[in-house]
Amino acid sequence: MTSTPSRLPALAGLPLAVGAGLAIPVQGRINGALGARLGDGIAAAAVSFSTGLAVMILISLVLPRGRAGLARIVPAVRNRAFPRVYVLAGAIGAFFVFAQSFTVGILGVALFTVATVTGQTVSGLLVDRLGLGPAGRKSVTGIRVVGCILTIAAVAWAVSPRFAASGTGSDGGAAALLLPVLLPVAAGFLMSFQQAMNGTATVHYGTPIAATLVNFVAGCLVLWVVLAVKVAVAGPGNPLPGEWWYYLGGPMGCVFIGLGALLVRTLGVLVTGLGMIAGQLLGSLALDVFFPAPGSVVALPTILGTVLTLAAIILATLPWPRGALRGRRPVG
Repeated sequence: MTSTPSRLPALAGLPLAVGAGLAIPVQGRINGALGARLGDGIAAAAVSFSTGLAVMILISLVLPRGRAGLARIVPAVRNRAFPRVYVLAGAIGAFFVFAQSFTVGILGVALFTVATVTGQTVSGLLVDRLGLGPAGRKSVTGIRVVGCILTIAAVAWAVSPRFAASGTGSDGGAAALLLPVLLPVAAGFLMSFQQAMNGTATVHYGTPIAATLVNFVAGCLVLWVVLAVKVAVAGPGNPLPGEWWYYLGGPMGCVFIGLGALLVRTLGVLVTGLGMIAGQLLGSLALDVFFPAPGSVVALPTILGTVLTLAAIILATLPWPRGALRGRRPVG
């Protein structure tokens, strides 16, 4: 018998989504640095997922709820409680971490953020419209579309000082960055599908711990196979660094994957994603203020753009009347 996790109130769920998003820029900073240190984005992604898997195995064995979730994984998959392809959601996470490790050093955090936010926001609308997540089908209302467009614009405004500082606005630079930008756009687009798949699996496992563990198992398998092929063809990269903080990217992934799997049942895929985007901007701002990297810029547009992003998310989240922004005249 499956123990279905209870729904969180929306007022509690949205702050949790923002809190989960705080881990994303920390993970991006760590994985980007690890990829540069190893000279290999695939190896950095494999290391990140492996540390995350180690953390999830420990949690699953120590916590009673984790052990209960472990016992439900195989029966749920065998009985086709959900499409079996959902167990491969971790491959999407592996692709996202690889995009972080490979492109943050090329694009910078600013362009990477805008690219992933654009992809994730568009796919959040699509996934909710198709009803792929455990919250069911959600209409594409005018308010939700406006909120999404405003979110993308606000994020672009918030990171605009970094574009100016990095000089990526030149024609030559833009042309050279076109292909690398497509990678994080695709990674962001697939993230909404991953959240929907994880959320559905969580309902049947009874806990997001099991869904997160399965994610890391699938991601590790994909990344280590790809890394083995790469090493066989091109040889190994640089040795692993000795500094402990290079290995915190995986635990950061445990935070936002696990909370995302829990929250999509209450908030839906789009609002969960938007909340994480707000946390991502707030976390990036905090990193730039307290732990600035070379070239970091904290300017007025960064602060105002972050505030506007929060306003856009509130706009998309509030229970507006069904006819809002549809141009319908009241009956009677």
